[in-house]
Amino acid sequence: MDVVSDAIAAVRTGSPSVNRLRVNGTWCVRLEPYEGAGFHVALTGGCWLLPDTGPALTLRPGDAVLLPHGAGHVLADAPADAARVARAAPFETVGDRPPRSGAPAVELLCGKYRLDRSHTHPLLAELPDVVHLPREGAGADPHPELRSAIALLAREAGSPGPGSCAAVPSLLDLLLVYMIRAWTTDPATGSGSARWPAALADPVVTEALRLLHGDPAAPWTAGLLATRSGVSRATLGRRFTALVGRPPMAYLTWWRMTRAATLLRTADAPLESVARQVGYGTPYALSHAFRREFGVTPGRYRAGHLPRAHSTSLAKQS
Repeated sequence: MDVVSDAIAAVRTGSPSVNRLRVNGTWCVRLEPYEGAGFHVALTGGCWLLPDTGPALTLRPGDAVLLPHGAGHVLADAPADAARVARAAPFETVGDRPPRSGAPAVELLCGKYRLDRSHTHPLLAELPDVVHLPREGAGADPHPELRSAIALLAREAGSPGPGSCAAVPSLLDLLLVYMIRAWTTDPATGSGSARWPAALADPVVTEALRLLHGDPAAPWTAGLLATRSGVSRATLGRRFTALVGRPPMAYLTWWRMTRAATLLRTADAPLESVARQVGYGTPYALSHAFRREFGVTPGRYRAGHLPRAHSTSLAKQS
């Protein structure tokens, strides 16, 4: 696995959802804050997005916007004052509207991802409330893979066919990866002052992260990681800490605990197996480190996240 894939996998829960919104004339809808991430893509026509905090922005045809922290916001046909925002209809109550003569049609692709924010990877935590990815006018599109994913998702959401139930969730996952990737690689998205895009652009730090995420259970030491990354221990420590925010071994411990939490939430493997997968020789060693990070034992953590039928027996594995 790589950092972006692991960061998403560590917080993703349930299944993402998507729908198409077709409106015209005068309209204004509100999406309340939610535990997850959301996105909108303007397929036809344009509109305004008004976040609860922060400046309004225009969505033109082909533009995509990611709201990675589930910020509440309003979508409208035009800039809206406070009184109009207060009267906005709930998004869930607005469906297709019959066309009105002379009123331009607007078609949006809107989706949500369910996320568990109890231990968000710092890469995702660093994302701004709104990531605007405008479609380029003339010239080469800097994110052609994003446009391809949007086109495929729009087709499946608009005209479901055999296999759509499998295709749509996969395309939604792909779209999220491409939107986050665009933020990390394109200075135009406002990521220039952020730490993690710089970390992923540094070849030494990127290699160290690749090694740690590729095999977190390996018996890593600072010296071994530096050797495998092609630099001295001091150089790796300095560059890694400056860009990631913590030394390599501290990051590894944090990631092992985050990975353990994901395994405990999503599988019923014995605690001994979970310990081995994240680099601990015994369940006791894992439990000690896990409790330091989360404040509870692995067994009790798992009992709080798995269906109740498993809770009593699994909580004893602490």
